Amino acid sequence: MSVKWSEAGRHALVGAALAAAALVVSCGGSSGPHSKFVASRVVSFGDELSVIVDSDRNANGHKYTENATVAQGDPKVVCAVNQIWNQQVATLYGLVFPECNTGATPASSPTSRIRAAFGAGAFNLDGQIGAQLADGGLGAGDMVTVLVGQNDVINQYLQYPVLSETQITANVEAAGAETGRQVNRLAALGAKVLIATTVDMGLAPFGQAERASHADTDRAALLTRLTVRYNASLRATILNDGRVIGLVLFDELVGTLVRFPGLDNFSNYTVGVCDLTKSQLIPPSILDCTPDTLIDGGSAAYLWADDRHIGASAQNLLGGLATSRAQNNPF
Repeated sequence: MSVKWSEAGRHALVGAALAAAALVVSCGGSSGPHSKFVASRVVSFGDELSVIVDSDRNANGHKYTENATVAQGDPKVVCAVNQIWNQQVATLYGLVFPECNTGATPASSPTSRIRAAFGAGAFNLDGQIGAQLADGGLGAGDMVTVLVGQNDVINQYLQYPVLSETQITANVEAAGAETGRQVNRLAALGAKVLIATTVDMGLAPFGQAERASHADTDRAALLTRLTVRYNASLRATILNDGRVIGLVLFDELVGTLVRFPGLDNFSNYTVGVCDLTKSQLIPPSILDCTPDTLIDGGSAAYLWADDRHIGASAQNLLGGLATSRAQNNPF
């Protein structure tokens, strides 16, 4: 049964996850002895990078990245493979989300939840958290994941030059601060929080295409500046003492991968591996991106799934960062 990228590709990613752990262990927290936190539930907030869509209502959902299938030519998705980052965090604790509950013995009424949503930005976090508080609350046994920001950066960028760079920069800084406030709110409720920085949209195929199609200014550089300001505002706002909030520096990892071509077998940083012209959804979406709908020659060596969403290999690296942080943070 062929369900994922080659084993060689998977093992190549392990080295990056271990190397990346050095980034997160050095960021916040105490090095003293502590009992490892074991979550009884994982709850995810943010945008589509943390979403599993169970559109077929069979607990075997699709993700906004490359979806593994049973075999080439067999389109049945296998959601337990090519796990997105918050799935990896849940797996660390032996937990599953209801949208992907396909084990030999499926979990009975899994309590972990995905509140994240497609298109969400920083100011949607309040409503997502409110929905969770109205349906089971949050407490000391919960591990919370938060990843949001790329939609804020893109949405503000799209208002340029009607709005000046000064104004859209202020707006993304406000979004970063809002994310930080919501993260602090989650921690105050007693949950442990893993908050990931957002990836540089100037490095994404979207940013590269914007650079090529506009002559007024370097649009990719503008997107990078906006991303940097969002992440800086987020980091300045969170209460990052390491004991309740774990900061996952995903932006730094992706930046390193792009600066050093070939690291961990990544060879393409500019093209999305999913061919959306093959999508059967309206509008076309990477939700049905599978081995049968990749571009010619597409492989695990591609960093991006489409013009703005990371691919399965990058999701795997983000999951490695997050699980390392969860295990090494003195929660």
